[in-house]
Amino acid sequence: MGKRIVVNAGVTETRLAVQDGNLLTELYVERADRRSIVGNVYKGVVTNVLPGMQAAFVDIGLAKDAFLYAGDYTANLGEEDRAPDAEDEVAGVDVGDAEAEPRREAVAPIEEMLRKGQEVLVQVSKESLGTKGARVTSFVSIPGRYIVYMPQARHVGVSRRIHDDVERDRLRGIVKGLPPPAGGFIVRTVAEGKGEEELAADIQFLSRLWAQVQARFDSAKAPSLLHEEMDVTFRVVRDLFSPEVDEFLVDSESAYEKCLEFASSLVPQLASRVKRWDKDAPIFEATGIEREIDKALRRRVWLKSGGYIVIDHTEALIAIDVNTGKYVGKRDFEETVLKINLEAVTEVVRQIRLRDLGGIIIIDFIDMERPDHRDQVFKALKRVLADDKARTNVLEISELGLVEMTRKRVRQSLQSLFCAPCPTCKGSGVVKSDATLAAEIFRKIQAGTGEGNGRDVVIRVHPEMAHHLESSQREGIDRLQTLLGRKVAIQAMPAYHREQYDLMFR
Repeated sequence: MGKRIVVNAGVTETRLAVQDGNLLTELYVERADRRSIVGNVYKGVVTNVLPGMQAAFVDIGLAKDAFLYAGDYTANLGEEDRAPDAEDEVAGVDVGDAEAEPRREAVAPIEEMLRKGQEVLVQVSKESLGTKGARVTSFVSIPGRYIVYMPQARHVGVSRRIHDDVERDRLRGIVKGLPPPAGGFIVRTVAEGKGEEELAADIQFLSRLWAQVQARFDSAKAPSLLHEEMDVTFRVVRDLFSPEVDEFLVDSESAYEKCLEFASSLVPQLASRVKRWDKDAPIFEATGIEREIDKALRRRVWLKSGGYIVIDHTEALIAIDVNTGKYVGKRDFEETVLKINLEAVTEVVRQIRLRDLGGIIIIDFIDMERPDHRDQVFKALKRVLADDKARTNVLEISELGLVEMTRKRVRQSLQSLFCAPCPTCKGSGVVKSDATLAAEIFRKIQAGTGEGNGRDVVIRVHPEMAHHLESSQREGIDRLQTLLGRKVAIQAMPAYHREQYDLMFR
């Protein structure tokens, strides 16, 4: 089986998965009460200018003010002769790492370009993550099926995933030969093989859309939304539905009709591949996707060979550790290590994409003594990362077997979307051991012996801790009763969490 797209339209959320064979490679989740704002265009108001950070905060009507970096702002919309970095995740849309002019720098200090209370047109380039507000830019990019239109740019780029130089030159020539509106363009990967008619229609549609945005900016009161990106089903049809996709399965009638309508409009030649799931079994369970999502939320992921990888999240970075696990190889230890590391490369990158991990990522491969083995693993990593839509930067493997890489973060990771910090461990991943908790309770009892006039102390704890105190700590309880001259009773409280306890002196 080749690639397929599977849509599960639930009551409160829509989930879209991309499978390559039986492997889940991408997952998109959109909730009814919290749609993605990446790509949305707003008329905002500058609330604060920070010369020391060369940035500004902009009120765009959200709970938190958005962050605007000086290098992401141009004062003359539509007239600035500079191009945004086409590798910079254009409005959250895959452009196939199109070639671009050098990364832009601010032409003037932020305090000379912006002032408090000024109205600006901005587009969200990155979701609000954690305590940070959304990141915005004034370099607008509007994606179509075949073209991404950038009003502030002045060049034509072509996706590097189109490898044929003749085809690249043909597509660039078509766009340059058209009488397009002022601005820059990126020809997307799916445009390969398309003619002038399709590209011209896309450009005309995008230019009309941009004209509407500018007209709304002139009349709207700030802060206000000028243009909203379509929902996740439309984006998946526009960006991912290609001839490589054998089938597009949808499990709800309303979502099926919507996907079929989008496909008929954008890719009519593929519309017949959109199919309604009519079986009794839930679509994600029948296709094995639910099981893969569950694996993607675990800390440890097993490899087919018996090795495994461990993924840990920290404040500063994400650490991925590769281990031999149950695999011991046959004869040569170096060959065993190479085999596991090469197998881990594919799974590590799949997990990075599936979990949507971003920021600094450190991969700790099993130590390899031979330089040629390290070179094989590094080349394999670069090759697999070439299919990743997010921009990545990878450094060569060190002698310790470490790979340092960065991956552009645009949206929440799968873990932050599906999970919340544990209320007991507060996100640390560990709780106090039984022995530590028992010793702490005994110290608190000793410190509180002056409380109350009675001769009893009642320890209220979680049932598991109550069992530990009554069994493993029985001798300690007896010594404590003798030392204090009070009776110590233990009361199990099922509603308490693992570390919770109360002491009652009576």
